Amino acid sequence: MASEADKKNVDGARDAWARAHVVPLWETGVHRAEREAAPGRIWRWRDLRPLIEQACAITDTRQAERRVLALSDPASTAGRRTVTNLNANFQILMPGETARPHRHSPNALRFVVEGGGGVTVVDGKRCPMEHGDLVITPAWSWHEHRHEGEGPLIWLDALDVPLHQYLGAAFFEPGPANDLPAMQPDEAFAQAGMAPQRETPARDYSPLFRFARADWARALAAAPADADEARRMRFFNPRNGGPILSLMECAMLRLAPHRPTATHRTTANAVFIVVEGAGRTRVGDHTFVWERNDVVTMPGGNWISHEARDADATLFCISDQPALERLGLFRMERGAASEADGVR
Repeated sequence: MASEADKKNVDGARDAWARAHVVPLWETGVHRAEREAAPGRIWRWRDLRPLIEQACAITDTRQAERRVLALSDPASTAGRRTVTNLNANFQILMPGETARPHRHSPNALRFVVEGGGGVTVVDGKRCPMEHGDLVITPAWSWHEHRHEGEGPLIWLDALDVPLHQYLGAAFFEPGPANDLPAMQPDEAFAQAGMAPQRETPARDYSPLFRFARADWARALAAAPADADEARRMRFFNPRNGGPILSLMECAMLRLAPHRPTATHRTTANAVFIVVEGAGRTRVGDHTFVWERNDVVTMPGGNWISHEARDADATLFCISDQPALERLGLFRMERGAASEADGVR
């Protein structure tokens, strides 16, 4: 048992450390080999859709830089974010509205979940936005949005803003657009396995900014099924085979009904939106039941598995895997097929 004198010595040491702004590292537990993974979270479209209508009724694009509802994890202690290193939002344009040009250091993508007739202009290149299309706006590219169709145009935004903010490297510049880079036409990359021999300057993102639903659906249907009967397809940069954005990976996953995928866990953090179908996803100790347009987060360190309910289901997945790979921090473990339970 510690004596009274020993206790005073310890208390005095702690007071001295506090005044000097130092911390006894041996008491913080940072040397533990593995920390508990953060839990996943689900945002249900049936709850969000009425809130989107409400946002349209009280805000327009003349008042706001963007009409956006951000998906914010209330458990986050590192500022507003959806999951570590990634933010996801729903952005809305009404007919005739525009979102003025700007650019920023974080990468961003847009996946259209409702409506059509939109256009995103990326570094001067016009990218149509129809239901199910994916449009990317790489870091520091000028981009603006226009709605030239009818009815609400709604898309999922995903950005690596939290990573840039943590690193102190988040920058923003309002328009008008200027100093636009020279661009290759999309037709130059239209044939699989072929690309212009020389292209300057070299960039670490895809020269294709729009991936139409019809194109990715055809590629996903042609992808061979894995042992768990799921079909997996990633979007890649035709210049070098890397991810379409320097710090973000995008992929499609098609699930066979009543066939759980093999479990896996990685150090990467991910978020997905349900494109079609219904099912459930196991994230660590919790299982989330989902349907079309629901959004689910999968923080790194959790064992993950998916299962479609009564028919094929398709998920659009975004992760920060490329960022972790660049830092030498990406790891993956694979498990066996899993039966999801603990439904939430």
